[in-house]
Amino acid sequence: MSPVRRIARPLMAVSFVVGGLDQFRHPGPKVEAARPVVERLHGPLRLPNDPELIVRVNGAAMAGAGTLLAFGRLPRLSALGLAASLVPTTYAGHSFWQEDDPRARAAQQTQFLKNLGLLGGLLIASVDTGGKPGLAWRSRRAGRDAQRFAGSAKRDARRTAKLAKKEAATAAHTARREAKLAKVRVAARSPL
Repeated sequence: MSPVRRIARPLMAVSFVVGGLDQFRHPGPKVEAARPVVERLHGPLRLPNDPELIVRVNGAAMAGAGTLLAFGRLPRLSALGLAASLVPTTYAGHSFWQEDDPRARAAQQTQFLKNLGLLGGLLIASVDTGGKPGLAWRSRRAGRDAQRFAGSAKRDARRTAKLAKKEAATAAHTARREAKLAKVRVAARSPL
């Protein structure tokens, strides 16, 4: 792992671990903010209609995925999971467009934009292969290798068939010569 990744992943993950643990332990302040989102999404996503439970589960998921990201374990999957949990959290918790007070609106807008920045970083981390080829590249490479192998096998088969044909012709020619020589020998030995 490069030094940049070794430093950047824990720095990005720390806010999710701390915030997720706080959400899990003390869901109360966030439950009312989450209620409208949970009520709207519980039917289509088949989630329980219990905002406190959803807030706790979201907090546990954020803490777990943040810990995995910080330690570099399943970094792309954990970054994608954090990104998925950040979207509803940001929408429910920092809906600045609903604030009437200019100060509260500015504070919520700052938090909303901060979360958008984190979301961008998580999306980059979710596609970061760490210098190793990704699955798409590996599958394209496997396809090209298979085509190359098939072409090589086809050429080898043609070459082998051509050689076998030449060897068969040579063997037939040799057999005819041997047969003629055998006749000549037999004729030379027999008295007329």
